[in-house]
Amino acid sequence: MDSLIAASARALACGDPLGALKRVALREDPPALALRGIAMAQLGEHLRARELLGRAARGFGSHEELARARCLVAQAELALAMRELGSSPRLLEQAVLTLEAHGDRANALHARLVAVRRLLLLGRLDAADQALAPLDARGLPPALAAVAALSEAESALRRLRTGAAQAALDRAQAAAEQARVPALLAEVTEARAALHRPAARCLSAGAAPQMLRLAEVEALLNSSVLVVDACRRGLQLASAEGAVWRPLARRPVLFALARALAAAWPGDVGREALIETVFRSRFPDDTHRARLRVEIGRLRALLASLAGIETTARGYALRTRDGRDLVLLEPPIAGDQAALLALLADGAAWSTSALALAVDASQRTVQRALAELQAQGQVRSIGRARAQRWLAPSLAGFTTILLLPAALPIA
Repeated sequence: MDSLIAASARALACGDPLGALKRVALREDPPALALRGIAMAQLGEHLRARELLGRAARGFGSHEELARARCLVAQAELALAMRELGSSPRLLEQAVLTLEAHGDRANALHARLVAVRRLLLLGRLDAADQALAPLDARGLPPALAAVAALSEAESALRRLRTGAAQAALDRAQAAAEQARVPALLAEVTEARAALHRPAARCLSAGAAPQMLRLAEVEALLNSSVLVVDACRRGLQLASAEGAVWRPLARRPVLFALARALAAAWPGDVGREALIETVFRSRFPDDTHRARLRVEIGRLRALLASLAGIETTARGYALRTRDGRDLVLLEPPIAGDQAALLALLADGAAWSTSALALAVDASQRTVQRALAELQAQGQVRSIGRARAQRWLAPSLAGFTTILLLPAALPIA
């Protein structure tokens, strides 16, 4: 490695892409192309970075498999930054094996962390935890230790384990300060801020609506109160034997009924009001009333161990067991597209296919939702056709952790 390549690599490691470009901007050899690509990625020029990294990987070829594996890792990280989540992870896995075979432990760990962060973006928390558990960041550069701790913190936050998240963020902060990389410090600061922002709105009978932070939401879910969670669409009740969770995310009619009944608790809701809210019909007839009875029966059977549903003169009322209180957790932002807004709140440009993967829906469903949000001025698009990406203004007033896909209840 010549002196200019070494100096450029050191500049990139310190978060100085302009300093790196000054040394290799006019060079066309594969090592210089790779460094130029990484520098352009740090500057936000992702398309140019992808082109340069591709040229570098082809230039190295099969006879320099270690350098080519490092290029593949950089390309995978770039795809993550561009929110291109649909590619197969096999190339990255092969790069990891090559790096480990050549003793490049630091870059192998970096590649595994890229894979972990992709899983976290897709909401595959169990798979992310399994991939993160065997990683050992001890003795590695502070920047990698900070990224590993950030990944642990994100997983803990998504699972509403605020104590574990705080400990991981403390480690990330110490490592980022030691690394002295401004972008890394900013990412840690943003993650820490999520702990102190409002995360949900709590509604209970006879009390004014109250905004809760993540730690307060965790405490509420661990209490003896029956929680109707409109953020993650389900009901939870904690007990000495453990928390009982009834997911309703894939049963929208039942969830809409539970939500309407919880909002009126301890009172009842009229049949016409339920039909208008759940079935979106302003002119109910006998078919609507018959369907309402069927859906109420299904909800009653599903919630038998948590609560009862009482038939009243004008409609239905939710009744908790053993005189427990009931609270309704509402999202901090309204609308059926809250999960999309939560994903777009990170400020990155997402493709429609990546959003569909993250929310586990069809691309057509996501396209319709984005068109509605665009008409409301909440999102905007850049580019056309396959290059189209979606952006939303940063929702800095609160955290959207509870709205992200696959957020799990406390076990």
